[in-house]
Amino acid sequence: MIEIRFHGRGGQGAVTAANILASAAFLEGKYVQAFPFFGVERRGAPVTAFTRIDEKPIRIKTQIYEPDIVVVLDPSLLDTVDVTAGLKDDGIVIINTEKSKEEVLEKLKKKPAKLALVDATTIALDILGLPITNTSILGAVAKATGVVSLEHVQKAIQEVFSGSLGEKNAKAAEEAFNKTVIYEL
Repeated sequence: MIEIRFHGRGGQGAVTAANILASAAFLEGKYVQAFPFFGVERRGAPVTAFTRIDEKPIRIKTQIYEPDIVVVLDPSLLDTVDVTAGLKDDGIVIINTEKSKEEVLEKLKKKPAKLALVDATTIALDILGLPITNTSILGAVAKATGVVSLEHVQKAIQEVFSGSLGEKNAKAAEEAFNKTVIYEL
């Protein structure tokens, strides 16, 4: 089973990203779960969302405490939240940031086995005209993990967002896929 924890802020689409990732994996014939955890439930407050993906039915119904993959939609969370808490030793961390690998590693409490960086905010602003990074970051997830294909991520995005909005969001995912830089640590 692959367990993924998303960290974002209210209004950034972390919950939607977790759901779209689950949909993409479902399109590939896998079993999935996706669910949020809310704290103070207001725009801008830290939000955590979870996705589980497996080849067999998933019976667990708890939060994810030891993720295989951590996805960070808002880099400012690195200053306030231990996003690597419980990360497995062979874990992957994917971060929306314009900072360098060295700057990011200084902020992480645990060094991941693999670190993927992409400036999803700039991609979202260029393509969508809004700093909502959820669909962009899913392109990075597809590239860094191989858990789902970019094709299925784009298809799942277009099932959530119709028409030209779906096309733009699918393009944002592809752009992030192409621009994600991966470091084996």
